[in-house]
Amino acid sequence: MLKQILSKLPRKSQKSDSLDSAGLDSGNHTSNLSNGVQCTNIGNSITSRLSVVKRVSSAVFPASIMAGVEAVEPNLSFKDVSNPQKQNLFISKLNLCCEVSDFSDPEKASSEQDLKRQTLIELVDFVSSGSAKFNEPAVAAMCKMCALNLFRVFPPKYRSNTSSGEAEDDEPIFDPAWSSLQLVYDLLLRFISYSSLDAKVAKKHVDHSFILKLLDLFESEDPRERDCLKTILHRIYGKFMVHRPFVRKAVSNIIYRFVFETERHNGIAELLEIFGSIISGFAIPLKEEHKMFLCRALIPLHKPKSIGVYHQQLTYCVVQFVDKDQKLANNVIKGLLKYWPITNSQKELMFISELEEILEMTNMVEFQKIMVPVFQRIACCLNSSHYQVAERAHLLWNNEHILNLITHNRHVIFPLIFPSLERNSQNHWNQAVLNLTQNIRKMFCEMDEELLLACQRKLEEENSQLIEAAEKRKLAWEHLETTAAAFKPAATNNVPPVKPATPLVAC
Repeated sequence: MLKQILSKLPRKSQKSDSLDSAGLDSGNHTSNLSNGVQCTNIGNSITSRLSVVKRVSSAVFPASIMAGVEAVEPNLSFKDVSNPQKQNLFISKLNLCCEVSDFSDPEKASSEQDLKRQTLIELVDFVSSGSAKFNEPAVAAMCKMCALNLFRVFPPKYRSNTSSGEAEDDEPIFDPAWSSLQLVYDLLLRFISYSSLDAKVAKKHVDHSFILKLLDLFESEDPRERDCLKTILHRIYGKFMVHRPFVRKAVSNIIYRFVFETERHNGIAELLEIFGSIISGFAIPLKEEHKMFLCRALIPLHKPKSIGVYHQQLTYCVVQFVDKDQKLANNVIKGLLKYWPITNSQKELMFISELEEILEMTNMVEFQKIMVPVFQRIACCLNSSHYQVAERAHLLWNNEHILNLITHNRHVIFPLIFPSLERNSQNHWNQAVLNLTQNIRKMFCEMDEELLLACQRKLEEENSQLIEAAEKRKLAWEHLETTAAAFKPAATNNVPPVKPATPLVAC
């Protein structure tokens, strides 16, 4: 009977016994039995704080990657932990920086922003020290933190309202969150440039999706951000060889969308600056893929009205291609002539400057293939009523290489240019252009006086033929007027009235 009563009494669970014993054991490691309860409470409080970090880490980073990573209090300094724990502290600090701050209100959560800024500075200093070799969890944590802080969609009001993206004379718009973004970009740049970073491990996280989102950030209005992105993307291209074809294809798609659809993008100049360095490293002979990029992406970039923003970088890229393969000069010049501006004088000045740089690198064989359409266009520029265009076209003769090409092909080029020079000497309003015209005529005369006289005779014959044709047209019209006046229609009063038609009546 007594046994039945005792069996019904509640017993202490084995789980609680084990926990109590564990707590006592932990207390005995650090103190005697009298203060074991106090040490256990302190240990439980530290354990609870670390568990919060672990829970946040598991929410931000994949569990498969974070498995086996021991969480460390993020407020500790790197100097206060052992070398094996620095990787875990690095991850904990990155986890702490994953929260995005709101910089729209300067007075809002300033303490949190200061803590995050100080943590980012510590991370930058740690990476710059070069004393660590980052494992895969650290790489994953870095990419996640950068993604949460950097990757964002710009609102429509944040972009330029002009149809051609950022105009050349527009004042730049600065991001109010740049003080924090700059530290994140600096950390990412130093991390990507880290000499001991294993590219085989990092490429799993710096993947195609990460690169595409980086490229989307080139839409930023802030030139400081685009400059940082330019450096980071160039380092990624150099470090991850497996991603190079994808980067080229992604940038090509951005250019296609800009040229043929929107004509709106703020980062074309920076992207072309990256490609200028990439093109200079292409091996010879050029691959067909690279030639297609020139023909399908770079040459059509001469079409948009906003070319002034990125023309310097575009010219450098094109010249690099021609330097690698002079046979491409023919395609480039044909593209220039195709997109040559007619009513935009400032754009026409850019085209003449670019044409001069390309001709300077063109050999005799390739020049002879395109010299006729080129100097037909130059002849029109010589007669331009915009004095800067006309003056810039005359200055082509100051280039020794171009002058040498003209001299060897003067029998073809003189007849194309001479009529424009004659019209300038008779009709142009600007004295500086008139002086340049006279200098070129004198140069032609010294080069080949007989050819110059032959061109002059031919021009006089053409002018006389034009005058005769004009006289014939005048006589023909006078004859038509006389014939029309002699033929008078019959008087209207002798014409019988027309009987109106009988209206149809429906049955």
